[in-house]
Amino acid sequence: MFRSLRRALCAVAAVLLLPLAGAQTSHAAETPGAGYWHTSGRQILDAAGQPVRIAGINWFGFETANHVVHGLWSRDYKSMIDQMRSLGYNTIRLPYSDDIFKAGAVPNSIDFSSGKNADLQGLNSLQVMDKLVAYAGRDGLKVILDRHRPDSGGQSALWYTAAVPESTWITNLKALAARYRGQDAVIGIDLHNEPHDPACWGCGDTATDWRLAAQRAGNAVLSANPDLLIFVEGVQTYDGVSGWWGGNLMGVARYPVQLDVPNRVVYSAHDYATSVAQQPWFSDPAFPGNMPGIWDKYWGYIFKQNIAPVWVGEFGTTLASTTDQKWLTALASYLRPTSTYGADSFQWTFWSWNPNSGDTGGILKDDWQTVDTVKDGYLAGIKAPLFPSGGTGDGGGGGGGGGTTAACSAAYSVSSDWGSGFNAEVKVTNTGSGAIGSWKVTWVWSGSQQVTSMWNASYTQSGSTVTAVNAAHNGSVPAGGSVSFGFGAAPRGGGVPNVTCTAA
Repeated sequence: MFRSLRRALCAVAAVLLLPLAGAQTSHAAETPGAGYWHTSGRQILDAAGQPVRIAGINWFGFETANHVVHGLWSRDYKSMIDQMRSLGYNTIRLPYSDDIFKAGAVPNSIDFSSGKNADLQGLNSLQVMDKLVAYAGRDGLKVILDRHRPDSGGQSALWYTAAVPESTWITNLKALAARYRGQDAVIGIDLHNEPHDPACWGCGDTATDWRLAAQRAGNAVLSANPDLLIFVEGVQTYDGVSGWWGGNLMGVARYPVQLDVPNRVVYSAHDYATSVAQQPWFSDPAFPGNMPGIWDKYWGYIFKQNIAPVWVGEFGTTLASTTDQKWLTALASYLRPTSTYGADSFQWTFWSWNPNSGDTGGILKDDWQTVDTVKDGYLAGIKAPLFPSGGTGDGGGGGGGGGTTAACSAAYSVSSDWGSGFNAEVKVTNTGSGAIGSWKVTWVWSGSQQVTSMWNASYTQSGSTVTAVNAAHNGSVPAGGSVSFGFGAAPRGGGVPNVTCTAA
């Protein structure tokens, strides 16, 4: 809801390592995620039938007047994708508008100095998208293309406008589907972002019935590439009950999306906190205990009744208020921790990677480099390992070959110190000649400091000696790559201790 405001202010898995409850494993399968995906009940399965979990990030910009992902004015695109990978995000949702198909629309605000983004020079928007998709695939990330807007001017309630008719929408969807046919880094297309009033679900009016439009567009996409998943968002209002734009999937129970190719539909909900807009459930005295029931009503029932997979394609907050902090804690729990449920869970992509989302901020801070470790830490429990890398080359992500050396270094820095406690971050860098599968960092404090919490790693402390071990999602680091973890401790930080790192 109120997404045009957000866009005006602005200007993109876990794989299952544990078998599902009651399931049996007949052999040691390959790492899940390879090939194209399909659905089975509430789960998404890879080409070999193994469950997978989308646990990703939104990186926006192609839908704006820049006609390309944001932040390339500051950094090389490869370094950004590598950083996403190092943080444990396994999927990128790429919003775009139909403007990128126009001959006169070219990317702007890309920095080519000092060798940055060198291979993007002279390319149009679609060619830049090709580069991002290919590199993400080599890094072991999947990509979902999101038709966010008809044009870069702003969000539309319906999937068409006077300037961009339905025929153009479908033609361009088919063009993208055909463009990436055979390139399984692209797993699917989100047909249209946040349909809202007067969009309806099941009303039967072809001009406003989003469910019927999704069937027309979904079948068109599958005619060009039958291997893709079709992501279908909700509407705003169904049967007199309103919610977030795109977040109301109540109509699925009576009017499911039916496509010509079976096992391709994934329903998508969006959900936000008070930094985006106020909703009545936030002021309910039962909050946040009331939230699971709210989510069940709007979209969670689809998963719980085994109708289809559910992907929360957008959720985010500035975390500025206590209400928002409680909301994100509750939602992460509702989406089901990977350590407990594996891939038998809700799918998700957090909004956003970009710091310039006006009412949510991002995982990156305003310098487009520093990670908001507090915000990222809320998501740690619903992340998990990445997918197999696709192809070879400078994308990294693959295992080291024979004769490689496993080695790492660690850099410790105090990010804030308020006297009675402090926060710190440790950056682990693979300094060996091949990929590593795990790492361990150890340091000894000179004082009485004690770790109080840690994110993106687990720890043990004996006296003044602390040992931190990678989490499930960030143990694998390509040669030259880096990952980070953070922690809180008390009392004051004192000096920076000597830190050692071992890798395997």
